[in-house]
Amino acid sequence: MSTSFERVSRFSVGYDMREVDEFLSRARTAYEGRDPSFTGGDITAASFGTERGGYDMRVVDEALDRLSDAFALQARDDSVAEHGEELWVAKLTERAEVLKERLERPAGDRFAPAAQGEPAYDKADVDGLCDQLVAYFTDGHPMSVDDVRRAAFGRRRGPDGYREAVVDVYLDHVADVMASVP
Repeated sequence: MSTSFERVSRFSVGYDMREVDEFLSRARTAYEGRDPSFTGGDITAASFGTERGGYDMRVVDEALDRLSDAFALQARDDSVAEHGEELWVAKLTERAEVLKERLERPAGDRFAPAAQGEPAYDKADVDGLCDQLVAYFTDGHPMSVDDVRRAAFGRRRGPDGYREAVVDVYLDHVADVMASVP
């Protein structure tokens, strides 16, 4: 993966180029098997400072999505090679079942409500995506990992919405499971 990305104009704000380049250098080292402490979770958790004239955020985010997919497939291949495909499928199915349990909760109660005054995601928007995920996990409804990664939710404040961090972590796990399926 190239660490040179399209830049925004010098009047616009983009990701800090040095931070992105250093992160991708670490990711490359890990992917080549020389840094086992770096995982796909590090990609999901990555954040960068900003600077005028920096890297285009959308382009970097899309590259990180592809990198996350590559790490997920590499982990799958490593697991299959070490333990066999049957065990890998069983573990992936178990992870999917755990994720599906939350989806079976009633709409409006799938995630923790936000605290009074706290920024939150609109419950109806999140529940709409959850309904699509139910169809994906139970009926094989077509859905891509990018549908999950690019989901956007209306904003609320307080208990009328779901806590953003809880929803984000859950969706990161869903995306990881989806990306693990070749």
